[in-house]
Amino acid sequence: MEKVVIIAQMLIRKPAREVLEAFIDPAITTKFWFTKSSGKLEEGKTVTWEWEMYNVSNEVSVKEIIVDKKIATQWGQPATNVDYEFTAVSADSTYVEIKSYGFNLDTDELIKAVMDNTGGFTTVLDGAKAYLEHGIQLNLVGDKFPHR
Repeated sequence: MEKVVIIAQMLIRKPAREVLEAFIDPAITTKFWFTKSSGKLEEGKTVTWEWEMYNVSNEVSVKEIIVDKKIATQWGQPATNVDYEFTAVSADSTYVEIKSYGFNLDTDELIKAVMDNTGGFTTVLDGAKAYLEHGIQLNLVGDKFPHR
């Protein structure tokens, strides 16, 4: 089977360093994604992210951090790779791509993973854009499944 790479992307009108830091520092990330983290992302470290409203958590292993460019992680069950890539478009804008890959799933499970990853990471990027550009917490992740 071909390597499946799922990509969600968004332009965020902030410098690359600021956008990357928003994904590293849970004091910022909790404003648009998960509700709790055991710490900042650091290369070689594993942290736990929690979504308290859903009573769900994930251990996230940080494989690599390239300043202003990339965060490479592995997380989920079954574990998959999730890379966050930051491309400076100008001094004040960054194109962010979140890439998920390394799925070991059959056809039906893979289709579900494609849908879940595309929708989920698009929601994260939408929330990050609103928070970083306008200081607005949209609570998108919490409102995505209000009955769970």
